[in-house]
Amino acid sequence: MNPLRRLLLKGAGASSALLAAIAAGALKPGEVLAADWNAAAFEANNIAAALAAMGIVDPVESADVFLKAPDIAEDSAVVPIEVSSKVANTQKLSVFIDKNPTSLAAHFDLAGGALPSLGLRVKMQQTSRIRVVAHAGGKFYFTTKEVQVTIGGCGG
Repeated sequence: MNPLRRLLLKGAGASSALLAAIAAGALKPGEVLAADWNAAAFEANNIAAALAAMGIVDPVESADVFLKAPDIAEDSAVVPIEVSSKVANTQKLSVFIDKNPTSLAAHFDLAGGALPSLGLRVKMQQTSRIRVVAHAGGKFYFTTKEVQVTIGGCGG
């Protein structure tokens, strides 16, 4: 038998089985893939409201939470940042931008054993402080960095 034909037949069979499971209600992709999200936190229009909506109480500044971001963002639409945590058993990482219209820029729930190190790009409306909050062992740890946004993206 032709290997390509065999591969196509296997794929067609697997697809048929998957579609049958979805149609029978045994597999519900919307429920499986969609995680709950905190709409109030992502819609909060100031840093205090966003922190409160996330349940962040009394965060402690820590040298074990890291934020790498440019001092000057030449393109405010795409500001590259890296966040990580060396706090033992970090379960969540959240990124806040103080002066954005909605302060919570990103939130990550980390599975046990996951390396708490992420790279992402955020949009900044104006020069602002970025803060990263790590949640570990029922406590909150944070670090901050001020990022200057240039007008027009010319680096000056």
